[in-house]
Amino acid sequence: MDYKYILREKQDHIGLLTLNHPETLNALSSAVLEELGNVFDELEADKEIYVVILTGAGRSFVAGADIAEMSRLDPEAGRAFGRLGAAVFRKIELSEKIVIAAVNGYALGGGCELAMACDIRIASVKAKFAQPEVGLGIIPGFSGTQRLPRLVGVGKAKELIYTGTPIDGTEAFRIGLVNKVTEPDQLMQEAKAMALTIASRSPLALKYAKEAINRGIETDIDTGIAFENGYFGLCFGTTEQKVQMQAFLEKKK
Repeated sequence: MDYKYILREKQDHIGLLTLNHPETLNALSSAVLEELGNVFDELEADKEIYVVILTGAGRSFVAGADIAEMSRLDPEAGRAFGRLGAAVFRKIELSEKIVIAAVNGYALGGGCELAMACDIRIASVKAKFAQPEVGLGIIPGFSGTQRLPRLVGVGKAKELIYTGTPIDGTEAFRIGLVNKVTEPDQLMQEAKAMALTIASRSPLALKYAKEAINRGIETDIDTGIAFENGYFGLCFGTTEQKVQMQAFLEKKK
């Protein structure tokens, strides 16, 4: 499928997606969200890709949802727009692929929410994160009120959402919103290095680990442990486990 707003590359079991609409700072319109959902459907079916890196073209990761489009919405259309964004981001969160957000610039509103739907976030020191929606008379609509407290704690999430104050990559790292912060010219190098490390691991083990984490974090510790045990057992029925453990015992790669 051809895409108007997304560039795609593939190398070494890594898929690189670049949101490419710099004239709007890669704002998330309905059309962009639909393309993003479709491209992840394609990625899910591609067994040669284990890790996905998501970044933005120009000086922005994603500057937010498309305000021009939102300004025309009534309550019913607003709910539909929110459901679309939330569904696409949930698809990313639940993807079998490991998804790394390489946040190169503005990650505001829907851009911050998109980064939070990824497994891992690496940010430039020049990145800017914010949930500024209350300044526009709305609240975060693509699951930001749910993911941000889970990542940085309830109190800090409330501060960021209530004030709409932006923070840079260094502060985002300090509060646990991102995993790593780099100089701008090292961002993609760091993201690709991490992606290569992850891609060298067992694809099924990565899938099961992600599912165990995602399911377990939403429940009590005993249920989570039971989820982990189930996935742990499944690993022993895979060819990857047999081959890799035997290679370890024989001191082979």
